[in-house]
Amino acid sequence: MRSMDSPSDFGPASVAVRFGALVTKLAIAAGYDLTARGGGRAALAQRTGMSPSAVGRMLAGETLPRPDQFESIAAAVHGDVTDLLVAGGVLSPNKSRNQGNSDVRSATSSQSLSLSPEAAADRWGITDPMIRSMLISNVRQAIDLQQQADRAAASGGA
Repeated sequence: MRSMDSPSDFGPASVAVRFGALVTKLAIAAGYDLTARGGGRAALAQRTGMSPSAVGRMLAGETLPRPDQFESIAAAVHGDVTDLLVAGGVLSPNKSRNQGNSDVRSATSSQSLSLSPEAAADRWGITDPMIRSMLISNVRQAIDLQQQADRAAASGGA
C-alpha cells in the first residue's frame, strides 16, 4: 500500500480505510451490488479500468488507488473527485472548494510564470512525494510543450 501520510491523526492504513468506506458508500448509492455474488465489484472494475482484485482491496480499505484512477472512480460512483482526493489523503481537508487559485496566472493575463510547479503543488496541498513528483514533472513538460508551440507560432510554423 502506498503511504498517503498527511499532517493529521490518520496514518496510511486509516486513510485507506476511510477512502474504502467512502467509495463503498457511494458505489452502493450508485446501484452497485457489492455482495459476494452481486457483480458490483466486477462492474465497478470495468467502469474504472481497475482490476477486480484492486477494487476489492480498495473497498476493503487495504490499498489506495493510483492517482490517475481517482477521476474514473468518482465518475463510476457518481461522486465528487475532490471528496475522494481528500478521503485518499491527496488533498488536505482544509482546502476550500471555493478557494481560487488566485496566485496562478493564466497565459492570457501574463506571459511570465508567477508560480513554480513546486509552489503550485504546495498551494494545492499535494504532499505525497510520488504525486508531487508526477505533478511537477507533468507541469514542466506542459510548460516546455507550450514554449515550443509559442516558438513555432512566432516563426510562422504550425
